[in-house]
Amino acid sequence: MINVDALYDLRGRVAVVTGGGDGIGKGACEILAAAGAAVVVSDIDGSKAAAVADAINADGGKAASVVCNVLVDDDLSRLIDFAVATFGTVNVLVNNAGLGGGGRENPFKIDRAYVERIYAINVVAPWRLSVLAAPYMQKSGYGSIVNVTSMSSINADPNMAIYGSSKAALNHMAANLAHDYGPMGIRINNVGPGATHTAALATVLTPEIEARMLARTPIHRLGKVSDIAGAILFFAAPVSAWISGQTLMVNGGGIQTLD
Repeated sequence: MINVDALYDLRGRVAVVTGGGDGIGKGACEILAAAGAAVVVSDIDGSKAAAVADAINADGGKAASVVCNVLVDDDLSRLIDFAVATFGTVNVLVNNAGLGGGGRENPFKIDRAYVERIYAINVVAPWRLSVLAAPYMQKSGYGSIVNVTSMSSINADPNMAIYGSSKAALNHMAANLAHDYGPMGIRINNVGPGATHTAALATVLTPEIEARMLARTPIHRLGKVSDIAGAILFFAAPVSAWISGQTLMVNGGGIQTLD
């Protein structure tokens, strides 16, 4: 008989989450801790990261926090070093920190520095952290990398070219890295949130935009953080042991765009 609990059991595993101070990152930290993982909550805002870790520990889980600016390569190295020093290894990496989008990327008003910054955060940092974490995953005998991408990676919208293409690059990078990491015993997959109620969405969402989104969403509501966190847990846990290189869109079966 199948042991469902074992399929989602992360006890004895160590998870690192970037952008873990709020929103989807916070939800990922909470659900991974609930599944038994020791969680390293990293965020550019140290107070937010500490608050999430403290709450997990207060609830009987295991977590520690660390400041990490994913634009700074030394911070990425320190993050992995901190996880290993604190909990012994890295088994799960959730590349959640990201930037851009929101329909604010008028191609005639952004510059090269903006483009390079978005790609550095959304593509280069996940690649670099994956490279840093992989040897520990291989040595431990368990490795799962989960990138948080976006529906924008497959949509076509105005003023979204840089964010959307960076997330599309993340999708394709994982599909290719699956071939490099598979022989090491490491899986790599992507979760692509649709419109999800977070502080970031709140900055652009209006009742009119929401109504248009819902008209194209078969499951007639916008996403909750827990919806995305559940998909992250699926890829982090043993239940997805034979899945790699895939991108799962979590979008209520529909398409949500700002236009």
